[in-house]
Amino acid sequence: MSSEATSFRSRRELLAAGLLTGLAAALPPATRAADAGAPLITKTIPSTGEKIPVMGVGTNQFGRAPYEDVRGILKRMHELGGTVIDTAALYGDSEVQIGKALTELDLTRKMFIATKLNAPGAGPAGAGAVGGMESFERSMQRLQKVDLLFIHFVDSVEAMMPLVAELKKQGRVRYIGISSIRPPQYPQLLEYLRKYPVDFLQVNYSLGDRSAEAQVLPLAAERHIAVMAAVPLGGGRNLLIRQVGDRPLPAWAADVGITTWGQFFLKYVVSHPAVTCAIPGSSKLEHLEDNQAAGHGPLPDATTRTKMEEFWTARS
Repeated sequence: MSSEATSFRSRRELLAAGLLTGLAAALPPATRAADAGAPLITKTIPSTGEKIPVMGVGTNQFGRAPYEDVRGILKRMHELGGTVIDTAALYGDSEVQIGKALTELDLTRKMFIATKLNAPGAGPAGAGAVGGMESFERSMQRLQKVDLLFIHFVDSVEAMMPLVAELKKQGRVRYIGISSIRPPQYPQLLEYLRKYPVDFLQVNYSLGDRSAEAQVLPLAAERHIAVMAAVPLGGGRNLLIRQVGDRPLPAWAADVGITTWGQFFLKYVVSHPAVTCAIPGSSKLEHLEDNQAAGHGPLPDATTRTKMEEFWTARS
């Protein structure tokens, strides 16, 4: 059991150990679930009934990645059945790279593209002066279409909600939403979710950060708002895979098609009833393939989710 489970080390562990070369050969066949024909998992957007794959891609590093890497990632994502791409006006050249790649690949109309705008000067220091309608028009020029437009930062909601609502009314975007990845902002976020008729919410959610479970996810479910889970693998010092170290996967993980720690954490996130999709960052092709594999096959049921939570609590 121990030697078998150890062979399922995640691709991030292999990267940390300097073993990137030959990674694809090192991974067991089950990590290629999408290629092996395991069913694609989709969930429904409550406001329309449209179905989207549960596993998307976060692109805040795409602006720094070589263009050919970005193009290869998006091409492979399409081959594996993925469609959901999340970006933002403030992610450097991310929109530029995505728009160029999708145009070259003739995939623009086949992908579900989400981006974000903010009020001019809103957000963290250095967010810049470009915001509002100017930001949106620039995003449209870069991406060619926007399916979902988020208001970036809670402090932009009051100023930007009339604009995004009008853009939806005009048919220039199909869905609108609010993004917030900071738990201290949740009280204000809850107020806005009750006040405004949004289609989507983007919020932090992972096995290591379940703060949204208390009030945010239940309210989203109550108000029929789709949830896009950000940072589902943790980030920085809180990267979940670093925290599990060399521990083997529990034997029961195989029952839901889990063969890597990345898949363990991602399947936990998208198995929450209120979560519609997750957007793990994927700036490497190997990461993209492993992440997309988590969007195929079975999902953990309530009993398995409890086991995952108990494992995480007892990991130390």
